[in-house]
Amino acid sequence: MRTGSFSGRRVTLGDMSTRNARPRAPEGLGAAGRAFWRPATGVYELSPTEFVLLARACRTVDLLDAIDAALADDGVTVEGSVGQVCAHPLLASKALQEATLDTLIRAMALPLPDQAEGQRRSPAAMEAAQQRWRSKRGTVA
Repeated sequence: MRTGSFSGRRVTLGDMSTRNARPRAPEGLGAAGRAFWRPATGVYELSPTEFVLLARACRTVDLLDAIDAALADDGVTVEGSVGQVCAHPLLASKALQEATLDTLIRAMALPLPDQAEGQRRSPAAMEAAQQRWRSKRGTVA
């Protein structure tokens, strides 16, 4: 199994210093994390708390990237202790990290394109809104 280069370094508000209009990405982010950082800091004005959440989300994206690379190398199944075929243990880790990323993104409450301010949206509230939208337009999902 391949190991990724994930830095678990904590992010501090000092990491969020700005020399230009756009804050620098926290030190140690991988390519996937930096790619996630750039658009968010280029479009939104974030509070210090949101910067910390964004940095954690970027580190989670890097970790997911490392998990994906390991799964690409190893495959999604491994041999168990008595030779049986088992799901790769990283699949469970990937599901947990994806849930963490979803939680972090929702906690930032970034506005949608047609909104001036963001709001926190639970999955149930989003589904209810989609159902209302579909019923108004006669769309079946």
